[in-house]
Amino acid sequence: MEKKFATAINCMDGRVQIPVIDWMKKKYFVEYIDMITEPGPVRILSEGNDISRLNSIRDRLEISIKKHASNIVAIVAHYDCAGNPVEKETQLTQLKSAIDRVKSWNMNVKVLGLWVNEHWNVEEIDK
Repeated sequence: MEKKFATAINCMDGRVQIPVIDWMKKKYFVEYIDMITEPGPVRILSEGNDISRLNSIRDRLEISIKKHASNIVAIVAHYDCAGNPVEKETQLTQLKSAIDRVKSWNMNVKVLGLWVNEHWNVEEIDK
């Protein structure tokens, strides 16, 4: 049986890796989660100013989709983010914009937003 993949565009912060991996495996019955990490990825994706980082995220996502047949992409924001030290409400606004940007790439995948709270629990964000 072929192993299933999903993808997370996640913060590099090690505290959020395992909660996101565990949540995605349980929710979507996948074996592996490809991690695309950046400090504060929702800021990078929502602002769109750092073209080289934006293209790097897009290129890595494309590899995950094409080579691992990933069809679910989670974009993650989290409590106490050093790479994007703004209020939760600002991060959630950025997260929604980040979802729109990734959807605009037309990669034919499900894109969802996740918030990892102060207890390191994952919450799916309605878009």
